[in-house]
Amino acid sequence: MPVPTTPDPAGPPSGNPVRILTVCTGNVCRSPFLERALQRGLDQAWGPGRFEVRSAGTGALVGEPMDPRAAAQLGDLGTADGFVARAITPEIVAQSDLVLTATRAHRGRVVTLTPRALRSTFTFLEFADLVSGLQADGPEALTPDADPADRVRAVIAAIPALRAQRHPLTDEEADIVDPFRRDDAVFVRMREQIVSGLPAALRALGPS
Repeated sequence: MPVPTTPDPAGPPSGNPVRILTVCTGNVCRSPFLERALQRGLDQAWGPGRFEVRSAGTGALVGEPMDPRAAAQLGDLGTADGFVARAITPEIVAQSDLVLTATRAHRGRVVTLTPRALRSTFTFLEFADLVSGLQADGPEALTPDADPADRVRAVIAAIPALRAQRHPLTDEEADIVDPFRRDDAVFVRMREQIVSGLPAALRALGPS
């Protein structure tokens, strides 16, 4: 399932994009970093307009920009331009096809808000670990011209079987560290954790 390095020359299709929601606490460090990095990678894989990645916080600093130190860690993974923090709501969750959280505690908050999201909500690092077990010829494999929504549905449907085959992550392995108001080294660690999961996540969500 290679990820193309250039956008689809045909441009964005008509219709609604697949919506991915990323979630942390304040919505100024982890979830916006993940939002912008995923959006950049998915735009490169599918072309702009196929996916819409947005974020929200369980205790959001509503109206605030992305934390400057988190933004500085983005580098070539994206830009913080125009970002404004917002609070998570049941409506935001319900409108999302896939929810990726910073920690298991955030996942619990999401599912409490919208129980129907249980099947499509994961911590980002758990999701990346699980989908690293996808096989190109497995039931989740689709044709190269498959619709992005079909791709996401197939990946989510494959998760229970993948979960049964893999050793569960510990909380430390599943959670992205919270760098807010902490030393620069913690921001670096946040970046390292997210970057470690990006290849598997983008490979799973990208065209076959």
